[in-house]
Amino acid sequence: MGLLSNRVQRDSLKPGDHIYSWRTAYIYAHHGIYLGDDKVIHFTRHGQEVGTGTVLDVILVSSAHARSHQPCPTCIPPEEGHGVVSSCLNCFLAGGVLYRFEYSVTPALFLAKARGGTCTLAVSDPDDVVVHRAKYLLENGFGCYNVFKNNCEDFAIYCKTGLLVLDQTTLGQSGQAVSIIGGPLAAVLSTPLRLVTTNLYGMAATAVAVYCASRYAADIGMRRDVVKMSAEDLTTRLATGLLQVVEPQILVTPARGSPQLLTQ
Repeated sequence: MGLLSNRVQRDSLKPGDHIYSWRTAYIYAHHGIYLGDDKVIHFTRHGQEVGTGTVLDVILVSSAHARSHQPCPTCIPPEEGHGVVSSCLNCFLAGGVLYRFEYSVTPALFLAKARGGTCTLAVSDPDDVVVHRAKYLLENGFGCYNVFKNNCEDFAIYCKTGLLVLDQTTLGQSGQAVSIIGGPLAAVLSTPLRLVTTNLYGMAATAVAVYCASRYAADIGMRRDVVKMSAEDLTTRLATGLLQVVEPQILVTPARGSPQLLTQ
């Protein structure tokens, strides 16, 4: 692994590693926890890698690699009611390149990684604890998939750290989600500064600074709105409704009638 890439070889993997693979055109990366013996546990939306329950899924699904229609004898389909699945490494990668997510990186390295979803300042727990969490959630679920608050990267980061963002009005642990929001946010926040400088390079530098600051402040290793929670406590809270994650709802205006909320 290096500054520009976290790409690794299969023979360097060990149980408890947080791995990921970028899909076509680097639109998104799919994350999971490596168990050893070429097995990966990862979080999906009803068996689908990523989704919003809206027309945006057409773009997201089209970025994934083509998959075989023949069922894999190694992979375990999701249990009824939750999307945590066990797959072989080949099916997880789906023809993509293997990367390993980095933990305990320095602030300088974190900011040097311009794209979120590749590293964190947070410290990983021991590998055996990570594997236990992943296996436990495979049996008991990780709640409802939400592309911005509870996605595959959130799942993998939780397995590695045991840290959760309980406030559902904010983004989850995912660096990808922060990057998606952080880019437009940087553009919006830097716009008023055109009154201070009309220099294009100055405005661009300001936008980059705002983007980096938002990523740094939102990293799971820096946030103060997180709690350490065991997998057993997490699933109990999910089952009793003490902790709830809802699927995203997007307001659309149909051809006729009043606005409606689309979700699944």
